[in-house]
Amino acid sequence: MILGTASHVGKSLLTAGLGRIFSDDGIRVAPFKAQNMSLNSASTPDGREIGRAQALQAEACRVTPCAEMNPVLIKPTSDIASQIVLLGSVWRQVIAADYFKGRVEELFPAVLASYGALAARHDLILLEGAGSPAEINLRKHDIVNMRMAHASNAACLLVGDIDRGGVFASLLGTMELLEPDDRARIRGFVINKFRGDRELLRPGVEMMEKRLGIPCAGVVPYLSHLGLEEEDSVALEDRGTVDRVWRSEVAVGDKDRPLRIGVIAVPHMANFTDFDALAAEPSVSLAFLERSSDASLADLIILPGTKQTIDDLLWIRERGFADYLSTYTGMLIGICGGFQMLGLCIEDPLGVESDGVGRTAAGLGVLTIKTIMNTTKTVRLVTGHTNTSNLPCFKGYEIHMGETVYSNGAQPFAQVVIDGSPNPTPDGAMDSHQRVWGTYVHGLFDDDEFRHGFLDVARQNYGLSPKVTAVYTSTERHARIDRWAEHLRQSLNVDLIRGWVTD
Repeated sequence: MILGTASHVGKSLLTAGLGRIFSDDGIRVAPFKAQNMSLNSASTPDGREIGRAQALQAEACRVTPCAEMNPVLIKPTSDIASQIVLLGSVWRQVIAADYFKGRVEELFPAVLASYGALAARHDLILLEGAGSPAEINLRKHDIVNMRMAHASNAACLLVGDIDRGGVFASLLGTMELLEPDDRARIRGFVINKFRGDRELLRPGVEMMEKRLGIPCAGVVPYLSHLGLEEEDSVALEDRGTVDRVWRSEVAVGDKDRPLRIGVIAVPHMANFTDFDALAAEPSVSLAFLERSSDASLADLIILPGTKQTIDDLLWIRERGFADYLSTYTGMLIGICGGFQMLGLCIEDPLGVESDGVGRTAAGLGVLTIKTIMNTTKTVRLVTGHTNTSNLPCFKGYEIHMGETVYSNGAQPFAQVVIDGSPNPTPDGAMDSHQRVWGTYVHGLFDDDEFRHGFLDVARQNYGLSPKVTAVYTSTERHARIDRWAEHLRQSLNVDLIRGWVTD
């Protein structure tokens, strides 16, 4: 089991890298995270929803992702409430206090059954913890860290992030707060995201080995431009804002400059990894827009997916984005919830997104559609072709609540084919000038062919020179995983870790 001293210390990527290492060694290995809290999710081939990190880890392990790899997925809908996804399907909406005081115990048998099913099919399971195992206020009902470690008889590796500072105190404090039987499961520790002179770090590592009574299993240097997505919402804080990205860039009149893509940073943004591949392109400068005054700096604006569509739509109005978009003449794109916002209205008669039964909100009114929220969640992999003459085919996945109804001659953006079905169905919508369009499909910008074709059209529309270089994130994906795994082989004591799992 890979545990962390806190969130965003690198547990998910370390699990993925170790999965590729063990897979390379001929071991049938699979990932498992009992409970995950994330708004970044993925669809399995059989139409189930799991955390995006577990989908990446499955890919690294060279196995097909399945719901058992992440039996409980918590998708926050507010500061105190969440939608619970059990074995890939919506279970119910709960408030945090109710969940941690009892509801979670109802789910633990399903968690154990999921682990057992995976273990029966594989030689090795790599479990990932959540947050810190030393969150003593939650320990009684914590089903993802030490309880699962004991249930699976797992040897545990504790990971600390030196990049955020205080790594030695974090490691020591975590061990001190664990119960004796929990501490006994920690076989070693890793210091992650190191930058600098290893020799300067050595005295601290040696002192920690003595204080903790366990070995350091490695110091992992920070690896830039890895190109593998992070699912933790903390990662969003590190992403490009206008002040970081655009203030010092080349003047707008330069035709060779990057295309400026602005993603409106709604408070409940979901699947923000949709834009990682775009941001990686040399011909793109992507920033997250927090102020409506920054929108004028963007060439092209995207409304992202959201877990709270109506609330985020109200936020867009309060922040002045709606007023700006009402006269905006550039390209405007909506993904999933962002697509729903572009329509005439959104209705939530059953209170699917919140306790506000019967809520209705006027949309931005740029597409002649309306959306009605319902209790059925659509989760599926799709391929599709657009109804425009200048954009290529794509592939991706859908994860959404609600049904969109076309009116007043609205035209679908694309026709999608659901895995296993011979008949295409309409997806999204677009205006008559094809300047504004929306889609329910996540991940379409991950598709190299679609992304490159889209950027060619967008740069031409804004009078920019054709892109000179491009990245190939999907075709290079396994090479990126291999690069990360080799980096870990050079940084970790893999023989030591292998000895723990073969004891």
